[in-house]
Amino acid sequence: MKIKAVSLFCGCGGMDLGLLGGFDFLENHYCSLPFQIIYAADNDTYATTLYNDNFEHKCMIKDVKDINPDEIPEHDILLGGFPCQSFSISAQNPPRLGYTDERGKLFFEIVRILKVKQPRFFIAENVKGLLSANKGKAFPAIIEEFKSSGYYVKYKLFNASHYGVPQKRERVFMVGFKEITDYDRFEFPESITLGEAIVNLESVINKEAHLEEKWYFSEKAVSGMLKVRHKMNKGREQNLQKPCNTISSHLSKVSLNSTDPVLKINGRYRRFTPLEAANIQSFPNTFRFSSVSENRQYRAIGNAVPPVLMWHIAKQLVKVCE
Repeated sequence: MKIKAVSLFCGCGGMDLGLLGGFDFLENHYCSLPFQIIYAADNDTYATTLYNDNFEHKCMIKDVKDINPDEIPEHDILLGGFPCQSFSISAQNPPRLGYTDERGKLFFEIVRILKVKQPRFFIAENVKGLLSANKGKAFPAIIEEFKSSGYYVKYKLFNASHYGVPQKRERVFMVGFKEITDYDRFEFPESITLGEAIVNLESVINKEAHLEEKWYFSEKAVSGMLKVRHKMNKGREQNLQKPCNTISSHLSKVSLNSTDPVLKINGRYRRFTPLEAANIQSFPNTFRFSSVSENRQYRAIGNAVPPVLMWHIAKQLVKVCE
């Protein structure tokens, strides 16, 4: 029996691919999990194009604010990797969760739908910074909002490199449960790749790209970087024997004068190819990205949830349903 899922802010589908499983990454097979995505939506035309190139079920182009809960089919789990934004706590008594820009409303849209649809579970994901936002006040308020929707909530900060992903990406996952028995049974996955077993960056680097001039930075860009390098406290040149630093949607405009991770090959700096970026995120080579421009590929990839990390979390949730 399939566990029916609804996916909001689905992007190009990293979280959804991890939920479904049935893919290979490097030399590992991530088996199919008993989930079925019955409704998916995102407001990014290019990301949804990539999504629909790779999944049998189709994603609609829609702003979550325009979604009427009545149009969403009944489901067992709601996914919401809501966009990163700055939260604020207004000076009210008692304090309430607020927002500093339009994107801040999007978290409340998840809560709005949860209150109406009341699925058995939800999974929400966001950046590590959410834990400390607004002097540490925002995150507890977010958890309270979820609880007020009728859920018991567990959360954990994950480093993707501890789960077979060649990237030191840190993200917080929040999992909600309607029933206390489900809450009690669920355990987040333990780290599987530490120390010598960790997946390094070299394992996903395409050596053929070393020969293509288009991926290298110009002498002018390198010269400019070297002039200000002493002012920078984060290195950008990656150690191939370790996981990569976090990649983001900014890869489409990668610069040597920033903290963007880059490669140094035979004394020259180059950026990652889109395929390398996708592999750093743990997308399998079978995932298709070529129907949009390279700029849009980088953006979609950088915004995605690593499928392998999501698979490990989803697998633990399956155990609750057995």
